[in-house]
Amino acid sequence: MIIINIANQTLEFNDKTYAISTAANGIGEVEGSYCTPLGKFKIAEKIGQNLASNSVLKGRVFTGEIYTAELAQQHPKRDWILTRILWLDGVESHNVNTKNRYIYIHGSPDETPMGVAGSKGCIRMHNADIIELFDRVQTLEEVAIIAS
Repeated sequence: MIIINIANQTLEFNDKTYAISTAANGIGEVEGSYCTPLGKFKIAEKIGQNLASNSVLKGRVFTGEIYTAELAQQHPKRDWILTRILWLDGVESHNVNTKNRYIYIHGSPDETPMGVAGSKGCIRMHNADIIELFDRVQTLEEVAIIAS
């Protein structure tokens, strides 16, 4: 089981702990809130197998772009989803809308700060970390997101 601890900004899986970044807006399950939901989930889909690190994904599809500082300057307001996506699906009544909210565990630019809240609801990871995690987990893997 993957355990995401919002207070610590960490993701634990088996013997490994990764620094992450959850929602800047805090905890919540309301659509449009840009909050990270709490509770029990499963990995509904794994997206991005074999893509290069820094591959840009939009709408869960590779755009053909590779993230660079220059690309970031061209699109300063873009919410970068890079490299891999683990798409979460809520399995409890309060978070059953998670998949429809497009809440992912995904890669981010390597300069994105981890260990502090800053996302729009998703769980951000550095690219090397999401590749490692992606290769270690399976679809339907259980995920728990806890406040502390």
